[in-house]
Amino acid sequence: MGAPLPILRSLDDCIDYQKTVAQFWPHFLELPKEVLNVLPDVNGLVLLYMGTNPLMFGLAFALFLGVIFTVAAEINKNYSQVDRFWSILPSVYIGHFTLWAHLNGLPTDRLDLLMAVSTLWSTRLTFNYWRRGGYSIGSEDYRWVIVQKYTGDFLFRIFNATFIGPYQCVLLYSVTTPAYIMLLLAKQGGPGLLGMDYVLAGIMVFFILSSFISDQQQYNYQTAKYKYKDTGKVTDGYLKDDLERGFNTKGLFSLSRHPNFASEQSVWLTLYWWSCNLTSDSHFYNWTGIGAIMYLLLFQGSTWLTELITAGKYPEYNEYKQQVGMFLPISGRGYAPPKETAKKIK
Repeated sequence: MGAPLPILRSLDDCIDYQKTVAQFWPHFLELPKEVLNVLPDVNGLVLLYMGTNPLMFGLAFALFLGVIFTVAAEINKNYSQVDRFWSILPSVYIGHFTLWAHLNGLPTDRLDLLMAVSTLWSTRLTFNYWRRGGYSIGSEDYRWVIVQKYTGDFLFRIFNATFIGPYQCVLLYSVTTPAYIMLLLAKQGGPGLLGMDYVLAGIMVFFILSSFISDQQQYNYQTAKYKYKDTGKVTDGYLKDDLERGFNTKGLFSLSRHPNFASEQSVWLTLYWWSCNLTSDSHFYNWTGIGAIMYLLLFQGSTWLTELITAGKYPEYNEYKQQVGMFLPISGRGYAPPKETAKKIK
């Protein structure tokens, strides 16, 4: 299929779409046939992997997973197949770029650092998904049930075969494509780890920590709320009105309606920013920003649906929306509930 990496003349060429992406689309189209030709020869598969452009190989793998998840969802009538792997796939994709670089003898210091940060991200999100029962048999995101109710079975199956399965797998791959630029930079003999690499990796870790804190605050609140519903007992640190309100307004949730979502998006925006700082200072954008934009758009739609459902369940939520920003704070005052509900339990 030809050389797996482009011939580049400068470090700035590493972000040139025409030079680094466009010429390798034939690799993507030929890959299924090439895989069938070498199966079941393991050594042949390894050589094919090493000789295929890593960006196209990863994309083909993401689409393959999308098909698998689509079929599994229809067989099980459970459409949270991708949800169960959401916290794992980005690290798998970054691991792919790192492994490819290792096998082909490229310097991997920067990719190894990114892999460590991504593993931390995956560990946090996987833990939170697990403790909320996401891996329990039969568990499913409640929003898919609601979407299916309004679209009908036929349209929802089309939605599953296009968006839920393939699109989401490709989206999770797309946010990791800055790793491809890191790989190309290593191939070009670019500089090793710099202070800015550690700064940006540290910013990603900061947002991961912020996500952990907000998830813990939400978990504590939900635990206290259901304890109050079951026993009538108010957990220390909360008021009766807090628990009867039905949604969390304390801690980071007093400043942002979705601080965990805000931090989640910020992690991958920072990775994109990282890729913009790898070449010349004059480049403030590159084609990998498509993944970051796709990720932001997904969260806009997902959060809109979540809030639509929440507002229908809890009357005070619209008041909360007026005072607290969706992702970013709109004031430093926090949330002040209506006076008639702001009574402290004696």
